[in-house]
Amino acid sequence: MKPEATPKMTVLGSPVGLRSILNSLVAFSIIVSFITFLFYQGQERNMPMAIEHDDQEMQAKVVAHHEQLRVKEAQVQLTAELPNDSKEECNWSTGWWVYDNVSRPMYSGLKCAFIFPELSCDKYGRKDVMYQHWRWQPHGCDLPRFNATRLLEKLRNKRLVFVGDSLNRNQWVSLVCMVEASIPDDRLKIRVFNGSLISFKAFEYNATIDFYWSPLLVESNSDDPIIHRVEYRIIRADRIEKHANAWRDADIIIFNSYVWWRKHKADMRMKVMYGSFEDGDARLEEVEMVDGFEIALKKLIEWLGDNIDKNRTRIFFAGSSPTHSWASNWGGVNRNKCLNETEPIYKVGYKAASTDYSMMEKAKSYFGTLEQKGICVEILNITELSDYRKDGHPTVFRKQFAVLTKEQMANPASYADCMHWCLPGVPDVWNEFLYGYLMYK
Repeated sequence: MKPEATPKMTVLGSPVGLRSILNSLVAFSIIVSFITFLFYQGQERNMPMAIEHDDQEMQAKVVAHHEQLRVKEAQVQLTAELPNDSKEECNWSTGWWVYDNVSRPMYSGLKCAFIFPELSCDKYGRKDVMYQHWRWQPHGCDLPRFNATRLLEKLRNKRLVFVGDSLNRNQWVSLVCMVEASIPDDRLKIRVFNGSLISFKAFEYNATIDFYWSPLLVESNSDDPIIHRVEYRIIRADRIEKHANAWRDADIIIFNSYVWWRKHKADMRMKVMYGSFEDGDARLEEVEMVDGFEIALKKLIEWLGDNIDKNRTRIFFAGSSPTHSWASNWGGVNRNKCLNETEPIYKVGYKAASTDYSMMEKAKSYFGTLEQKGICVEILNITELSDYRKDGHPTVFRKQFAVLTKEQMANPASYADCMHWCLPGVPDVWNEFLYGYLMYK
């Protein structure tokens, strides 16, 4: 691209001195334009992001953020340039968020017929849509580009099941929206509700993408997807078969379980039921929430070890999805929670004090015991990248399931949802991880 030619300037009746000054100004203008052109060409080659945004303040902030990260990127560049046979596998879980409104979002939340109203933030009044335009950039490599048609071909004649809580359902909705746009004929796709099971079917591929509600993995008093106890929780330590029947024939299973094991108050404990009322040997024990998590994991692992066909079924466990209810974690005011947050946290390596990374390490350790049976449980490590995204939650921009009180209306942060995720948004990246594993690992 060449600088545009500057039109000739004719000065009638001008003195020689004035004409000379004008010619000098024209020449100077051409030189400045050319230097500016070269500068921006260099910027385009070097900036690892795509920005087409007219908000200059936002653009300046993002540019400054990426300048800070260039040093860190340079440190991993040597590893990226090593021969393939000596290079360690790239870690997708470490990186940074790139503002990109060229390739993001990957679908429209307003057009996806399968989106849930509590996740469709722009439909329910959220005006800023910057949360839809962030792309995850790992250090030293790129995530595989998501291709809905290729994924559906991979799932042809197969069944994929998400098993867990509402955050796993959040990821399920994301994946369905990511693939359904590639099936323009509404007659070739359908969503079916059947109690705890929600199914999306792509008829042309005979592919099924399901979600099954099982927030505590084993049977519990929270097994109803609509009516369940939030604080008073009981799990049955030795009962999982009712749930397992729903995923027994799956080709791909993505389990998750995290937020239901977190304490809502300091003295909160999990009640564990052994035996049954029918047999007359029922007894209850109270344990710490994390101990209950281990009990449930052990039962799940026992079932997987006895029932999974390692040559057929791939198993994943999704990492912890962080909440952003304590604004003091990033220097904000706690009473605001994550309300009115419009940008990620830029601090490299940020980890919120409220996010328990140890639970996922514990899960990884337990799942490792299945390797002696030839069963591999792959971990979708999405915790750190999600920890940065304080801006990605619905807050008050969602369908309310009850009429709000005057007190709630006066203090919206009191009912702001800082746990689930707006769509399009963060769970799309979780599914890019899943896609990468399914297609290339």
